[in-house]
Amino acid sequence: MKKLCLLSIPLLCISTLAPAQSGQVVEEIITRVNNQIVTRSEFDHSKDQLKDECKQQDAANPDKCFEDKEKDVLRDLIDQQLLLEKGKDLSINGDTDLIKRLDQMRKEMKLESLEDLEKAAASQGISYEDFKQNMRNQIITQKVIGEEVGGRLSVTKDEIQKFYDDHKSDMQQPEEIRLSEILVAPAKPHLSDNAAGTPPSATPEAGAASAIDPAAQKAAEDAARQASEAASLSAAEAKANDLLDQIRKGATFEDVAKKYSDGPSAADGGALGIFKRGQLAKELEDKTFAMKAGEVTDVIRTKQGYVILKVVEHQAAGIPPLKTVEPRIQDALYYEKLQPALRAYLTKLREEAYIDIKPGFADTGASPNQTKPVETATAKESDAKKLGKKKKKKLGVL
Repeated sequence: MKKLCLLSIPLLCISTLAPAQSGQVVEEIITRVNNQIVTRSEFDHSKDQLKDECKQQDAANPDKCFEDKEKDVLRDLIDQQLLLEKGKDLSINGDTDLIKRLDQMRKEMKLESLEDLEKAAASQGISYEDFKQNMRNQIITQKVIGEEVGGRLSVTKDEIQKFYDDHKSDMQQPEEIRLSEILVAPAKPHLSDNAAGTPPSATPEAGAASAIDPAAQKAAEDAARQASEAASLSAAEAKANDLLDQIRKGATFEDVAKKYSDGPSAADGGALGIFKRGQLAKELEDKTFAMKAGEVTDVIRTKQGYVILKVVEHQAAGIPPLKTVEPRIQDALYYEKLQPALRAYLTKLREEAYIDIKPGFADTGASPNQTKPVETATAKESDAKKLGKKKKKKLGVL
């Protein structure tokens, strides 16, 4: 079964409780962000997540990866609190998108209901409520970033042209095509007991002396099998030609693939992926690389059955024209601008917030213009209440 997992981004953390020597649950508050708190267990858990991410991202040197990023763990937790609070100000709750994402995950895992998804989480030792809350937090922070930062960025035509001119050598590419398929596999033959023409019982006159000729029986079985296979192939070819006729009359290739293809790619509309020269059988390569994007082959006989291929994209070798790569360049420039703009926005939020960090911990995203709150008895009582709520929620009381 596919395992549940969240996208690893630095703005996520899961609250955990650390048992003390006496069996009492003790939480250490390391940071207060306005009306929210960050606990030591959340901080430690985020570091554990970072270690796992580094093992996946840089298996050859995970320790170096962790050392480079460990200093920003608290910064990222504070970022998350600031963005979540801004989400409340903007009336963003993420509930609708959360249901959509959970349902998409359910479909990918081929589960019948969201209740089954919850059971799958439990079977893997995952707190479903924590899992949902993390995903909701991710949705909210992404929406805030999109509205408050990304929506205010722009990429000009001149910037796109300059990027294209400066990176032409990096855009050199081989000829390749993107293919989709519809496969019609012949039905497997099912021979009945008498399909090979089993001789009748010996006549009374012959008695026990009559016997079936083994060679003749095998020949009859082979002939019956070949006839059955030929019939299956003929039926598959006829079906493939009928599907091709439907496409040529206007049916959508992807819809036909979803409904009738026997290939493993049927659920994806027949999508096979991208192929360079030399990666396909020569007959298929000769046919498809001679075609333009959008064109569909005739029915082709393969070992698996009869196949119809569609050339979804055909990319020529060399440097692609600007109009082909413009969307990718625009995305690259957008994300290049997004990171410093997001950092500047989070600095501004820090300057408008009250952030108190316990000695021994550092926020690498701190602004020199931040104001530190004066701790009062009321603030301490508020922290105690928040800790109590976190513990109750973790224990399923709330």
